[in-house]
Amino acid sequence: MQLHISPSLRHVTVLPTKGVKEFIKFRIVSRRVSFRVVFYSLLLFTFLLRFVFLLTAVDTIDGESKCSGIGCFGRKIRPSILGRQLESTLPEVIYSVLEEPANETEIQVGPETPQTLEDLIAEFKGDRPDAKTFAVKLKAMINFLEQTTRTAKIQEYLYRHVASNSIPKQLHCLSLMLANEHSSNANARLQLPSPELVPALVDNSFFHFVLASDNVLAASVVASSLVQNSLHPEKFVLHIITDKKTYSQMQAWFSLHPLTPAIVEVKGLHHFDWFTKGKVPVLEAMEKDQKARSQFRGGSSAIVANQTEKPRIIAAKLQALSPKYNSLMNHIRIHLPELFPSLNKVVFLDDDIVVQTDLSPLWDIDMNGKVNGAVQTCRGEDKSVMFKHFKSYLNFSHPLIAKNFDPNECAWAYGMNIFDLEAWRRTNISQTYHHWLEQNLKSDLSLWQLGTLPPGLIAFHGHVHVIDSFWHMLGLGYQDNTSIADAASAGVVHFNGRAKPWLDIAFPQLRSLWTKYVNFSDTFIKRCHITAS
Repeated sequence: MQLHISPSLRHVTVLPTKGVKEFIKFRIVSRRVSFRVVFYSLLLFTFLLRFVFLLTAVDTIDGESKCSGIGCFGRKIRPSILGRQLESTLPEVIYSVLEEPANETEIQVGPETPQTLEDLIAEFKGDRPDAKTFAVKLKAMINFLEQTTRTAKIQEYLYRHVASNSIPKQLHCLSLMLANEHSSNANARLQLPSPELVPALVDNSFFHFVLASDNVLAASVVASSLVQNSLHPEKFVLHIITDKKTYSQMQAWFSLHPLTPAIVEVKGLHHFDWFTKGKVPVLEAMEKDQKARSQFRGGSSAIVANQTEKPRIIAAKLQALSPKYNSLMNHIRIHLPELFPSLNKVVFLDDDIVVQTDLSPLWDIDMNGKVNGAVQTCRGEDKSVMFKHFKSYLNFSHPLIAKNFDPNECAWAYGMNIFDLEAWRRTNISQTYHHWLEQNLKSDLSLWQLGTLPPGLIAFHGHVHVIDSFWHMLGLGYQDNTSIADAASAGVVHFNGRAKPWLDIAFPQLRSLWTKYVNFSDTFIKRCHITAS
């Protein structure tokens, strides 16, 4: 074995015996390395300090921590391996100060509180503090960051709540213009469909779709996308159900914008005999639900003023105030067998979807005797949309829920559903739905808090046939990181979530999937300044 030392004294090369091709290099460290060690140590400390600040802020915002941010901060930086405390060179007083509850330590967050890491370093640059003073200042700074991030997050939730539940002035303009047109133009009051096409409304050889909406522009996009992507539009019948206040505008739009050769029916709830006679359980439940929510929730101002609840809880309570959760248009699907007594099968569409393919093959799916053909939402990487189970919607801490259902059972989605009405009529699904609505009201809304999906999961339990996810892609109203390529290749895309495509808060790159079915050269659209961006 030979030893060779380079002239610079920086490398020593050891040459092994022959037969070994590799050689090993040993570096002789120069004095400059010690400076690098100090430099990188300081850099690492600065990085770790910033990371801990960020970690504490995230815990505060998302509510993932089971303890207070400051206490957790103390425990997180206390060195440990596999739960065992190790010896540390940091003074114990630092851990003690950080782990003390905020109300037990006299820390005031004010103008003198450092607001950035640079402020903290600058304050101690000239005069090195003792460990306790340093810990108190550090704790005050983290308290400040927690308060700032919490306030900002709650403000964001409040602004989104207001933006998502307000009616844009453009849509209000469209509604007013169509109402005026309905009253002054006979062509805007046509019978839909025309008398010779009425028999098709109960003909099961046609493909029947149902859309319940009080949003004219949204309904027009669903209808246009459905018909334009159909291979046999002459076999498509679209039944549009709306409320009394929107009926004239909806009738005016589809009278003036026919989708020939498809057949469109526009009908108000007040036109259904069974709905205007006697008691309708869902209406009674909605009235009670509205009263209960007004007392149980309070207004949005009271919700955001709460200083003890975590931001995600406040967001859920704000969401519960959304009018759509107490809208008859949201509950009407549970009455499909009564609304269409002559039909055997329908596809129900929400008004925030866009159809991108021919939907007639849905009639070829064998439902195996099940009632509801739906896409499951428990298989996917996106935990906010496609990782949902019963426990995501139902309160399993309540014994009534816990003893009747499996928390890990896969959930499914509303938005694009195949309903076998013949099979439905042989079940007690509608009665089960109304029963659980009553149970939730009796429990002070403690079985679930939001929407029609939770009682739907219960009512259709055991009656769901899973269909391919191609037919229904969800989440385009929740986040802007949805792949455009994936969305464009889906059969139906669903803008479920707050960022509806007709709102200013819509995600621009996803909104184009919706706006392509809006005719921006239309007189009503132009006069109301409805634009693609």
